[in-house]
Amino acid sequence: MNSFKAAHWAGFFFTLIAGTLLHFVWEWSGYQNWVAVFSAVNESTWEHLKLLFFPFILFSIGEYFWYGRSKSCFFSTKALAVLLGMFLIVSSFYTYTGILGTNFFALDIGVFVLGTAGAYRYSYRRMRRDCAAYPQCCEVLAILLILTLISAFAFFTFHPPKFGIFLAPEPTH
Repeated sequence: MNSFKAAHWAGFFFTLIAGTLLHFVWEWSGYQNWVAVFSAVNESTWEHLKLLFFPFILFSIGEYFWYGRSKSCFFSTKALAVLLGMFLIVSSFYTYTGILGTNFFALDIGVFVLGTAGAYRYSYRRMRRDCAAYPQCCEVLAILLILTLISAFAFFTFHPPKFGIFLAPEPTH
């Protein structure tokens, strides 16, 4: 296995493990506000997207120094990959809960694995291609998108709108 492929496998497992731990970090921190920015603070779908986003971006920073400086499409690929992973999580979760009428822990884990796998597969396949002629403006826009998502996670953690994706599911009796 080449080091490029190994990096994506390592990222996949890192994101699964770190994302799982992030589900509990806010509580473990004694409910510190600064920790709430990057870890789940409730059971809403929005908060669970952090479990993919932040480990993926953290690992991507390492990847940038490992091999990413030689890829002119590095940031745009990573931004699109994490968006794809988050889309897979949201669409899969709402599809299966819409069909079954409730959520199940095992399926929720499967949705997280699916989103993580989709993000890393897309990243691997896109970066294998030659992107030498990729416009630099796309890289700048991708970085701005990532920073905007970080800001959105921070803002909506403390000021969640009163609809759908931001609301924790009601317990079923």
